[in-house]
Amino acid sequence: MSYVGFVAVWLALREIARSKGRFALLGGAIGLLVFLNLFQQALLNGLVTDFIGAVENQNSPVLVFSEQARKNVEGSFLSQDQADAIAAVEGVADTALIGQNTFTVLAGGDDADAVLFGYELGGLGEPTALVEGTLPQGANLAVATEADADAGFGIGDEITILADGGPVITVVGLASESRWAVTPTLFVSYETFEAAQLAVNPGSEVVLPSLVAVQPDDGTDLDALTDAIDASVPGTEALTNQEAIDGNPAVVNTSQSFNIILTLGFVVVLVVVAFFFLILTVQKARPLTLLRAVGAPRAFLVRNLVIQIVLVMAAGIAAGLVLTFLAVVTAPVGDVAISVRPSTAISTVLTLFVLALIAGIASIRRVLRIDPIDATVDAA
Repeated sequence: MSYVGFVAVWLALREIARSKGRFALLGGAIGLLVFLNLFQQALLNGLVTDFIGAVENQNSPVLVFSEQARKNVEGSFLSQDQADAIAAVEGVADTALIGQNTFTVLAGGDDADAVLFGYELGGLGEPTALVEGTLPQGANLAVATEADADAGFGIGDEITILADGGPVITVVGLASESRWAVTPTLFVSYETFEAAQLAVNPGSEVVLPSLVAVQPDDGTDLDALTDAIDASVPGTEALTNQEAIDGNPAVVNTSQSFNIILTLGFVVVLVVVAFFFLILTVQKARPLTLLRAVGAPRAFLVRNLVIQIVLVMAAGIAAGLVLTFLAVVTAPVGDVAISVRPSTAISTVLTLFVLALIAGIASIRRVLRIDPIDATVDAA
């Protein structure tokens, strides 16, 4: 660091020390805003994962919905003819049926709702986030969600579909982050799913699959394949796994609501920092003019201001990160597992630093307009 740079840092720190009360208030406000922003993002991540974890953490790269479902698994039903036509599309290596529905079950001695995902064992649709136990190897066996193990969905527990002739399903494995619609979820064989559906709908003659899982040929472009399926099979909408996640109605609506709140939080940071340093610069107009009069260059004064902005933001962000960590560790929100992803924290911190520097532009422009000749004018 050059001598001029050292002096700029020294002056910035000295001024902060002389006015530590006001700088502490700003740092505290920034820390609180950072905490609120990060905690809301952690809550959003947890909600989104609990909404679509069952689809996110399964092994099919492409899922085909009925077109009328509008990317909603619950509203999607496909015929066997459509499933056969999908399998015949060029570029498709393999397909499998996936069934999904919500059932009333008896678990842990209490009635509860549970989502069943039926898939062809050993094939597409298999859960990929197994953390304990084994995958089902036959009928009436299931992988349940780890978050619900203490609610009657643990390994060895039996879950009964509450209907005449409803199957009794034994949990043999647990998967993390694999819920659907914030509800306990069971991955079972497709035959078990069919049995559950027929038990609650005894008048049905056939059980229609909700989705068709697709494995593309090696080297096949996923976007091109989904377009080909849409064009070849009327009444279907093929989506990559990520598109199915991003387009889920619950995810879209929840993300939009949270994004409005998060955007307002960033705007508040911008306004608070801008007004604080602008007011501070106005109050320091006389001393800054004297510094210019004795030869201090504009760049020196600007550097001093930028250093103060960076230091205050760094302290506030550090406090916000600590508060967020403590909140995530000690105050989980109900059954929703919340966590801050490193990428989220890094992007938030960088965004806040950029916004703070943008907020300082008004103060920087005021500093640049200072005329040293004003030091010869009586302030009165």
